Amino acid sequence: MHQDKLEHQNLNDRTYAILKGGLISGTFHPGQVFIIRSLAERYGISTTPVREALQRLVAERLLVMLPNRTIVVPSLSPENFAEIYRIRCELEGLAGEVATAHFRAADIARLKKTLVAMDKTIERGEKTTYRELNEKFHFDIYRKAKLPRLLELIQNLWGQVGPVFYGLLDAPDYGGEHANLHHRQIAQALEDGDAARVRQMIVEDLVAAGDALRPRLGMLVVPGAEAGVEPGVDASDAGLVPAPETFDEPQAGRRKRAAKAVVH
Repeated sequence: MHQDKLEHQNLNDRTYAILKGGLISGTFHPGQVFIIRSLAERYGISTTPVREALQRLVAERLLVMLPNRTIVVPSLSPENFAEIYRIRCELEGLAGEVATAHFRAADIARLKKTLVAMDKTIERGEKTTYRELNEKFHFDIYRKAKLPRLLELIQNLWGQVGPVFYGLLDAPDYGGEHANLHHRQIAQALEDGDAARVRQMIVEDLVAAGDALRPRLGMLVVPGAEAGVEPGVDASDAGLVPAPETFDEPQAGRRKRAAKAVVH
């Protein structure tokens, strides 16, 4: 019984992590509706961990439950968007500033490798991959600050604004060569060990992205659409369907459900 509980909790946590990751990366878009059964089928699990993960995200205000109990990705008003970005500038600038002292040559080399990959995705117009690499670039820096509470706050803020990131490369003032400009300046400041400039460049990067997205907030809402992969993108290609060996429902849980013949 105890083992079953551990497996159940582990599956809940993993489901929560992948759904929250989808919000952070911009996989899910404002106005989209989460259909529990569809998500469960996509991930190859029962509806219970999906339902519990969504409830956690509602409690964290990353998702919203409507009066009819439909769970949706919230849209952001210009005022809320501006507030979040103001806080992000402070927290992410601080994380970068503190992280600077912990960077070594190997860390800089990894960041530069990410930048090269980002340049290629920009050239090819690969928006999903660009978002994933953008997230990696930023959080590879923030984790080096070694401040777990600060990191958690930043992750939660990304979860609130991440759903509009899918429109970033479409913004006329951000795409092309501009999309990686500040990132290169951040990497150079880290290599120089200039903590104040790292903070400044992170803030300028956030301001540039925020200015590009703010006028388009209304256009980025897709009310009533089912939450999932972008149109024309295969679920496995988008990283929404984990490999069976890494996201399989515990055998004990499957045996237990089969024995009870429960249909969720």
